[in-house]
Amino acid sequence: MESHMLLTWTLMCLLLRPVATQNPAPEGVLNCCEGDVLFLVDSSGSVSSYEHSRMLHFLSELLLPFSLGEDQVRVGLLQVGTQPRLEFGFDTFGTQRGLQDALKNIKPLRGDTNTVEALRMAKESVLRPGTVDGARVGLPRVLVWMTDGVKPGDVVGPMASLQEEGVAVLVVSTGHGNYQVLRQVVSPPVENHLYFVDIDDMSIITEDLRDAIIEIIRAERINVRDVSTNSATLQWRPVLSGLQGYYEIRFGPVATGGTGSSGGSGTGTSPSTGGSHYQRLVQAADSSNARLTGLKPDTTYTATLTPESNEQAFNTLSVTFTTQPEVLSPSTVTISESGETSVRVSWGPLQPEVTSYYIEYSALPRGKLHAITVARTQNSTLLRDLQPDTTYLVTVTARHASGKEKAMSVKVCTQEVTPALEDLQLTTVGSNSVQVDWKGSVPGLRGYWVTWEGQHSSDPGHRSSFYLPPDSLSTRLTHVPPSARVCVSPIYKTSRGEGLCCTAQFHSDAFAYGYQS
Repeated sequence: MESHMLLTWTLMCLLLRPVATQNPAPEGVLNCCEGDVLFLVDSSGSVSSYEHSRMLHFLSELLLPFSLGEDQVRVGLLQVGTQPRLEFGFDTFGTQRGLQDALKNIKPLRGDTNTVEALRMAKESVLRPGTVDGARVGLPRVLVWMTDGVKPGDVVGPMASLQEEGVAVLVVSTGHGNYQVLRQVVSPPVENHLYFVDIDDMSIITEDLRDAIIEIIRAERINVRDVSTNSATLQWRPVLSGLQGYYEIRFGPVATGGTGSSGGSGTGTSPSTGGSHYQRLVQAADSSNARLTGLKPDTTYTATLTPESNEQAFNTLSVTFTTQPEVLSPSTVTISESGETSVRVSWGPLQPEVTSYYIEYSALPRGKLHAITVARTQNSTLLRDLQPDTTYLVTVTARHASGKEKAMSVKVCTQEVTPALEDLQLTTVGSNSVQVDWKGSVPGLRGYWVTWEGQHSSDPGHRSSFYLPPDSLSTRLTHVPPSARVCVSPIYKTSRGEGLCCTAQFHSDAFAYGYQS
């Protein structure tokens, strides 16, 4: 008796509701939501063609305002008959045009009302997160069951199983029976998720049902990314897109006691930040992110986002985050005492909170990595056993007691090995020619530089030089002045090596001189 009276009261409330003339909702303007909504539509033999078409027309109006897409709302439709059929899955339509055309062309299945089998399909494939063509992981899932209430089968258990897995269940019944069964299967609150309505009056619940779905899948969340020591970025869904309004952002450090004083324009005291000093930003209605700057390192902040619009009410969103601690690194790294197989690395300034310094070095581009650790009081170290004429990447890392690390890197080049000339011999040929012979041909040699300088009073200080390729080990100088000093030096990539010099001794005077090789 009590259930019959409750049913009568529910029906009266729906029937007595004034039917206002509603303007059609504009297409795809609701950018507020993100979730997967599956409609379970009874199209068995107990549902007439007229009733079936009215249900689909109702769905068309209900879904028209939603923005569809991968990062918005996705819709699927599963029909109930003897053999239930998935008319389209979540990945089928990304635009309202495609969805609306599909709703106009769906045909009823007829046969028995095999709701249990339809629920099995919904649970095992369509509404299962992470499966092919299934629901998205981490987003709300909604099942809207549209039935005439005739012999639905044993649906209490399957519906309860879906709810245990996080699916929100809503029911629209165009019949007047099975109230107790339908009451058991919907997600609480029952008054918002269970609708009894005559097939010709379905439009009176369109707005309420849409609001109930929005309440479940509304993407009211605010994320924080790119957090540094003094800045962070807030990111949110642009729920005001297409509306007149703006976003008000307030952020400030979480109070640890006491109250802060209000500042100038754009600052004040906010209860949402524990009464602490806060800053205020205003962003345009089409914004979806804002950069917060001027933050303090290693500080916990609370930020609130309030969408303000005269057209629609929105909740205030809040988030708490902590900025990165300021970990100091060496501000300067210098190289000195660079030799062929060693370099000295120095850094500074020394920092009292550092426990040690860690130095890594390797030959570029892909040399073996070497590392040493030095005490916190040490500001330099000598790197030994390096390869000559090689570029190294050296990284000095300051290790802090907190476990944090900060590093600074430099490139350094070791000196080239430049061996001296091993031997030099001069042999006079006649009265003004000299045969010059030497030993060399070491790795990295680029050639030889031959120089002779006149020492005779007839041509004092006259100097002549020329280059010879690295495979040369001798040359003949002609028309050399008496007592000329002849020098040969090896040439390397970066410098000239140590050479040798000898003086040519002739027994006759020579007044004309020159050279040939």
